[in-house]
Amino acid sequence: MVRKCLLINLALAAFCCPLLCRAQADTSTNVDSAIEIARADMRAGKAAIVGEAMDLSDVDAAAFWPVYRQYEYERSKLEDGRVAVIKEYIDKYPNLSDAEAKSMANRMFQYDSRIATLQSRYFKKFNKVLPALTVTKFFQLERRIDLIMDVKIDSALPPLTAAQQAEQPN
Repeated sequence: MVRKCLLINLALAAFCCPLLCRAQADTSTNVDSAIEIARADMRAGKAAIVGEAMDLSDVDAAAFWPVYRQYEYERSKLEDGRVAVIKEYIDKYPNLSDAEAKSMANRMFQYDSRIATLQSRYFKKFNKVLPALTVTKFFQLERRIDLIMDVKIDSALPPLTAAQQAEQPN
């Protein structure tokens, strides 16, 4: 089990790094298309990782994947809001005002809240067709994938402290 988790984490890290590097390298001209390509690649890679890690029987897979596709569709709509904040941050950096930073932080808090609500709702939907242990395993995996993705995305963004330093007079 530990070996499988390690392999999944390494596979996720390996497929995420080039996507984010490609998106970051393109920030001056084609941020939108680079982000959309990275998101599409990420969704495809994530589904493969979930399929491998969940190791579902044919019966459970038949119940799991339709609900998973609905969940991912709704989640991707919520992700649009998060991506919009990231794009705005990239566009305004390093001249980000205090008010803009506050607005962005509040929108990210709203995003986090909506994701938690979505996950809670889908926990119930998954539980209607799968045992709680299987559903819990999925959401534990989902949490790990989210953490890795957040670290990768955050490490590709310019630090807010550099924006603050840019605003200070010498």
